[in-house]
Amino acid sequence: MEYNILVINPGAGSTRIAVYKNTRPILEENIRHTPEELSQFPRIIDQYQWRKEQVIDFLKNKKFDINTLSAVVGRGGPFKPLKSGTYFVNERLIEDIKTGNYQSEHPSLLGAMIAKEIADSLGIKAYFVDPVSVDEFWELSRFSGLKEIPRKALSHALNVRMVAKKTAKRIKKPYDKCNFIIVHLGTGITVAAHLKGRQVDSSNANEDGPFSPQRTGSLPTIPLVEMCFSGKYKEIEVKKKLLREGGLLSYLGTDDIKKVEERISQGDQYAELVYNALVYQVAKEIGAYAVVLKGKIDAIIITGGIAYSKKFVYLLKSWIKFLCPRFYVYPGEGEMEALARGVLSVLKGEESPSEYS
Repeated sequence: MEYNILVINPGAGSTRIAVYKNTRPILEENIRHTPEELSQFPRIIDQYQWRKEQVIDFLKNKKFDINTLSAVVGRGGPFKPLKSGTYFVNERLIEDIKTGNYQSEHPSLLGAMIAKEIADSLGIKAYFVDPVSVDEFWELSRFSGLKEIPRKALSHALNVRMVAKKTAKRIKKPYDKCNFIIVHLGTGITVAAHLKGRQVDSSNANEDGPFSPQRTGSLPTIPLVEMCFSGKYKEIEVKKKLLREGGLLSYLGTDDIKKVEERISQGDQYAELVYNALVYQVAKEIGAYAVVLKGKIDAIIITGGIAYSKKFVYLLKSWIKFLCPRFYVYPGEGEMEALARGVLSVLKGEESPSEYS
């Protein structure tokens, strides 16, 4: 039996939309959002109506009959800590999002909300799969250095797990026997250690690790405290600087890696220095996660949008190639396929969905 599944994936710099017939995409669109467009919204939750209308308009422009949909799935956000799997989007989740009962602000919070509104209008179910808040940390990973502030398990879990399973098949080894370092290079960056199929530690793209196109990553703490109490910024403004105006955007005024590479090719030495610093910080983080696995690494895996850049991947590999001979690159993100497959397994009765509570 064939099922039509609407997949909605709001990210920091885009909203990706697709309709899958089982595991095959029959409609796809990636709507890019410029920093200028996003700056009009004080909070991410304020983008809800705007992004939802873009999804509806996409389906109308493609003349797709929404009544043929079997299910709608949205990317899962930084909700409370959850086990991996496919979940129903229920009223409890929507209420938690609306009241701020989540771990961090990220556009993926909107995926479940948009999915449920569309699904409810059609009398079908809405789902999310392997949310950002999948938590498989071992206890060592939770220590930050300050008792009042534990580290959170927030990562690009959906795409990271997908490429990990692909690589396990590629090297002909069961996933639950594999040790991987996986690097998701997107608007935010995740570096994760998978120990025998379990993500025991990872950087949190919003709070630590390397800087990224839009986010600051780890920062010197004392200057940050001084900035917060300088009287120049409100709390919401500081968070905006850290999560949406940091990284490449802070240094170079753009979050587009292609534009940075163009500037480098035209002789912009400062752009080259910032670019190399990004590569360097990612490489250092990979080195840290090699320690988590005690050097027993089956493969280092690179994925995400920046992985399309051969220059970036080449420079990154030059720093870390001594760690492991197996180095695999999956440009882009497998999140859309992973979302569709997660729901398809439920529709076919191969997996029972979990209830958010």
